[in-house]
Amino acid sequence: MEQSSTSALLQGTVLDLASDVVSALRSGDHVRAGSTPTAGGAGEGVARAAVRVLGADALLPSVLLRVPPAPGQLAVFKDAVAAHPPRADAAPAVVWSHWAMARTLRRLEHPPTGPDAAEPAAEPGADWLDEAGWQTLTHQLAVLAPLALPGEECAVTRAARRRPVDVARGFVRAVRRRDWQQAAGAGRWLTLLDGVPDTLGLEAGLDFVRLMGGSDPRVALQLEAARLMPAAVLL
Repeated sequence: MEQSSTSALLQGTVLDLASDVVSALRSGDHVRAGSTPTAGGAGEGVARAAVRVLGADALLPSVLLRVPPAPGQLAVFKDAVAAHPPRADAAPAVVWSHWAMARTLRRLEHPPTGPDAAEPAAEPGADWLDEAGWQTLTHQLAVLAPLALPGEECAVTRAARRRPVDVARGFVRAVRRRDWQQAAGAGRWLTLLDGVPDTLGLEAGLDFVRLMGGSDPRVALQLEAARLMPAAVLL
């Protein structure tokens, strides 16, 4: 019973945090704590876990909109990066998610143009994406949607660039299966890729995903990111 209660609390906190991020992306403001626990509160452990679920997207407004993160949110994010390093046997997506979070933290604490800019950490391997079928590729890219940022370079981004048609196929499959989270994550990647078939009708497809699944803040987060990214310039 206690485990079920904790799971429900975490799920609710993830949705609250995603809603806060969506509101910030729409308003141009930083993520406001709102109902989401922050550092020092009774729900600090749950807050850290929720940040781990959203990954680097927990601070997406600061990255895309160049607004400073709220101190409490930044503290929880930093604690989540430090407290939960991936294990040696962690799945590649977990390793990449942590890498993306650490990169976001470096970007916010040491802007690349500053004299104290930190050296980027070595990238994990991404060979498994080149070998994956298009269904698996799309699933993994949707999980790693926080890596889909304008002008960014990493092995996952390069793997996605090599296979725009496969990602487009995966987007269509996700829509047909009503997997709105996967469709929104794949759609976010597609907004950055060259070579996406015109016949896909990506803009109309994203509008349909918004109509059908946009009430889920995790879906709305990906759709807002896709909307903003073409005009965004990163820190």
